[in-house]
Amino acid sequence: MMLGYVALLALGLLAGADETVYAPGSGALAPGWENWSWSSTIDFASTAGPGGVEAISVTAGSYAALSLFDETAFENKFAGLRFDISGAQPDLSLSFSSSTDSDSSASFPLTAMSSAVTATGWTTITVDFGNLPGNGGVLPADSWDRINFQAGGNGATFSVTNIVLLSEIIVTPKFLSAEPLAGNVIAVTHQGAVDLSQVSVKLNNATVALKQGTTYSPADTPALTITYFTLSKPIVPGSLVITTGGNATGTFSHTIPALKYGTINIANVKDISSDIYGVNFPTDADAIALLGTTVSRWGGNAVTAYNPFGQFTNAGNDWYFENRVADPPDADAWIGWVSGAQSKSLLTIPALDWVSKDATSYSYPKSVYPDQVAYDPYNADAGNGQFANGSWVAPLPQTNVYEPWNTSLAAQWLSGLTHKPDIVTVDNEIEIASNTHQDMHPDPLSFDEELQRVIDTATMAKSVLPDVQVAAPSTCAWWFYWTSEVGYADNAAHDNQDFLPWFLAQMQTASTKAGKRLLDYLDIHYYYAADTSANDAAAKALRLRMTKSLWDPDYTDESYIGTSVPAQWNEPNPNQVWLIPRMKQLIGQHYPGTKLSISEWSSTADTDITGGLVTVDQLGIYGREGVDAATYWGTVDTKGPVGLAFWLFRGNGTHFGSKSVQVNMAKRDEDVLGVYASTSDGKKPSLVIVNKDVVPVNLAISNIPAGTYFLRHFGGAAGIAKWQTTITVSANSNLVVPAYTAVFLQQQ
Repeated sequence: MMLGYVALLALGLLAGADETVYAPGSGALAPGWENWSWSSTIDFASTAGPGGVEAISVTAGSYAALSLFDETAFENKFAGLRFDISGAQPDLSLSFSSSTDSDSSASFPLTAMSSAVTATGWTTITVDFGNLPGNGGVLPADSWDRINFQAGGNGATFSVTNIVLLSEIIVTPKFLSAEPLAGNVIAVTHQGAVDLSQVSVKLNNATVALKQGTTYSPADTPALTITYFTLSKPIVPGSLVITTGGNATGTFSHTIPALKYGTINIANVKDISSDIYGVNFPTDADAIALLGTTVSRWGGNAVTAYNPFGQFTNAGNDWYFENRVADPPDADAWIGWVSGAQSKSLLTIPALDWVSKDATSYSYPKSVYPDQVAYDPYNADAGNGQFANGSWVAPLPQTNVYEPWNTSLAAQWLSGLTHKPDIVTVDNEIEIASNTHQDMHPDPLSFDEELQRVIDTATMAKSVLPDVQVAAPSTCAWWFYWTSEVGYADNAAHDNQDFLPWFLAQMQTASTKAGKRLLDYLDIHYYYAADTSANDAAAKALRLRMTKSLWDPDYTDESYIGTSVPAQWNEPNPNQVWLIPRMKQLIGQHYPGTKLSISEWSSTADTDITGGLVTVDQLGIYGREGVDAATYWGTVDTKGPVGLAFWLFRGNGTHFGSKSVQVNMAKRDEDVLGVYASTSDGKKPSLVIVNKDVVPVNLAISNIPAGTYFLRHFGGAAGIAKWQTTITVSANSNLVVPAYTAVFLQQQ
């Protein structure tokens, strides 16, 4: 058991010999270690760093690395890694890899280990293989033989010394947090052999008796531990002080705010589509189970050039227009294992005229076009296709990189699939192909061309796979919901109609002519337009309230959308996104019966706790507002904030519910609070509460039945981990939710 492993580390019972990788004074790596670095200038005997200490100095180019190879694999024989580092907080990440099977661990950014690395001194960093940085969990068992310090896209300059693989790590007993949760529960996180019997609580200066309950460590982050205590009386507004004692004394003080009132009406329900809990490219069947993934999408820019007969694709404008082996390599096999993991599959069908012909060609060679702005740091001849003035290079003949593609070849592919997709989309964001795939489609795509490609592909797909559902047009963003790359002249040429309303009406006409529905889902991509890149307090608050753009008719978008209204658009209230009701209204007006899909969306900050809270809020809104299908963009880290959001609703076989229950709050507070309720049997409710504020919230929600409730939560002082327990809730009990915390409650 991993808890036993952690305890052994604390007691020093796994002690053996440390292994030195590099030590000052030798001017070289330790015997048995080799330099396998790339694209870096390295001095193994530099004394230019702080204090003249001998170190490895590294100047690494874009994505280059100091890579150290162990001739006899260190595997999982060690408890951790320690090193001293100097540099101006370099953009650097640490990973481990195996030359035997080409496996790699996750990459752990230096910022997850220390945010105070300077060029004027040495910072000692210890990486615990049983508690990896950033809630990375445990280093999996593998034939690890390489330690990689890899730079980011802009390179990195740093020095590192005293690199040692550690035989043991002593875990110091410590209470990490203690905070109120739900009606009368205290959640205490801790490490090492703490004395839990010394925990005490005062509520408004009066001592409250408490009972120690379950101690829990999440399966994928077993070094993290939480213990739940039940108070003898409910938590009320005022002062709450939790004191720990014994070998790790500490005090945790909280101010419980006044009550916010609300109610649930379990008799007023509407269906929640289970297909809203989808992701793009889940990593494996375990990830699908951990997240509760219901739809898995094979999509993105690269699939526009996917050649299923050679398993090639092209990176397009995302990476120097280079062909490469598809990743994952085979859509048919991918559909097979995804379906076997009990997830629906959503497959993107290329719909332009070309697909990649091989895994090595690229469109803009420096040898032909020497004056491009940028070139691939790993392939100096592959350019980005643009001159310094921003203009595009006229591409070489497409046949240099691509081979022809049409609906007949697509039909051949689909008919030959062993595993059939549940849903297909007609390409991916082809309205901007003249940018993302400028080398294969340099001319701006018009309304008419996009419509015809959708009709042709949908007709073919329905012919080959009669039961398949078709989603289109997979439009990238707000601007292109209403116009095309051609510009406003395109709207004018179509009676001044906006694109999506026109598209829906045309698809209804085409379906009537075909004698069958050619469009099952209106599929869009939605990314928040507001700028939250600063990730400071103001940006976090904006990120957390901008989910209102999904549903609130009174919310003016805090981006260019809220200030700019193109005269050529005909949409009512164009400064209010009002996304889901607006799209449903367009469907009702122009092609009734079509479902709504959002096959790409994002939190804007996947590794920040606020990104996880946004995701919880958005999944709750999707269920309440009646979205039919949705897939999160990007491979979701099952242990990260976004992964925890999906786990909260659906993870490991526990489901939020099939019907959304009406929630009424006495005061609208959606900037900082989301409350969602559901049921599956019409009797027992589930609740998801997301506190987006920097202070706790104290809720009095009526009509919550008394009983035993399964509780999940993440965030707050407890941190980013899959915490869960079972609690007893009194009828109409008050519920305290800490700052920046999401909570799931389900009556048993």
